[in-house]
Amino acid sequence: MTPHTAIVTGANHGIGAATALALARGGCAVLCSYLRIDAADPGASPAYRAGRSAGAESVAAEIAAAGGRAVAVEADLSDPASAAMLFDAAEQQLGPVDILVNNASGWIADTFGPEGTDGLGRRVRPVNASTWWQQFTIDAMAASLLISEFARRHMARGGTWGRIVGLTSAAEIGFPDEVSYGAAKAAQVSYTMSAAIELAGYGVTANMVHPPVTDTGWITDAVRELVARSPNMIHIASPAEVAEVIAYLASDAAALITANVVTLR
Repeated sequence: MTPHTAIVTGANHGIGAATALALARGGCAVLCSYLRIDAADPGASPAYRAGRSAGAESVAAEIAAAGGRAVAVEADLSDPASAAMLFDAAEQQLGPVDILVNNASGWIADTFGPEGTDGLGRRVRPVNASTWWQQFTIDAMAASLLISEFARRHMARGGTWGRIVGLTSAAEIGFPDEVSYGAAKAAQVSYTMSAAIELAGYGVTANMVHPPVTDTGWITDAVRELVARSPNMIHIASPAEVAEVIAYLASDAAALITANVVTLR
């Protein structure tokens, strides 16, 4: 991978942190965007809560210690001004951005059924304006504004190479008990596929990655049993394994891969 500059959202833990590290190993300078969140859901493990509430400074420091270039920038992606702010920060400190990884999620479990807990012990609440807003501002609005900012700046400087990668877990026929999450991810898929077509003439590829169940700190014995019983779930992946796929899609070798949802199992 030749020198590039990437923005990775949600880069303080899990897949985002692993992706920042993988891109840095490939020679990229990386802006690690993050937001500290109190993941106080009763079904969330201590490791998951700790990851969500941490900053990304340690990720940036690890990259720097290995000889790379990285900065950590806290940003609330529900603020429409955050997209331009992140690109400004990246350009000022690292260089023009030609890789965008939309990893951050405003994940919340909501349902059209009664309030309660799901089979994994996570709180599920009825759909309302608050649950919709929390999910759509991050997974749909922020992703679209970041893609738009990427495209505008890329075209303005006459860019001829670029990569956009998003993350999804949404199912084809909806996402029961996580209905706003599924709908917001479906919107992000549509934005990303549109970007793949509209920006192809500018040397940009755009894809979504659908990871398998990934151990970002929330895996419990109940989840492992669910995966073991499922005929469709094959692996519990590590964040680093998923990050390697994202890094590949951001490489020169993946020039012919665009407008795809890449499903990992």
